[in-house]
Amino acid sequence: QVQPVESGGGLVHPGGSLTLSCVASGTIFRFENMAWYRRVPGQEREWVALSMNYGETFYSDSVQGRFAISRDNDKNTLYLHMDNLKSEDTARYYCNTKEFTFPWGQGTQVTVSS
Repeated sequence: QVQPVESGGGLVHPGGSLTLSCVASGTIFRFENMAWYRRVPGQEREWVALSMNYGETFYSDSVQGRFAISRDNDKNTLYLHMDNLKSEDTARYYCNTKEFTFPWGQGTQVTVSS
């Protein structure tokens, strides 16, 4: 399994929107439970959203109602649409399986200015 490749981060204002992408090669993607995680320096990695292989999705309380996880199995790609962004969402965002079976990629930085 090669590193996933995350992209789409950037600098946005509070209340703005952004969509992240993650391409995961070397796996039967449609069988994977795929998740987004984020980390702020000095803090533990935080789980953000989960896309189960059978279609159900789950979100952390902090992003519920604002973020939406989706996937394109034909493209081995996971997405995270983020709406109404807050300064507290500032972090580096990573994708992996629910079971942490991928190596960690480089992530993509999301910065919400205040």
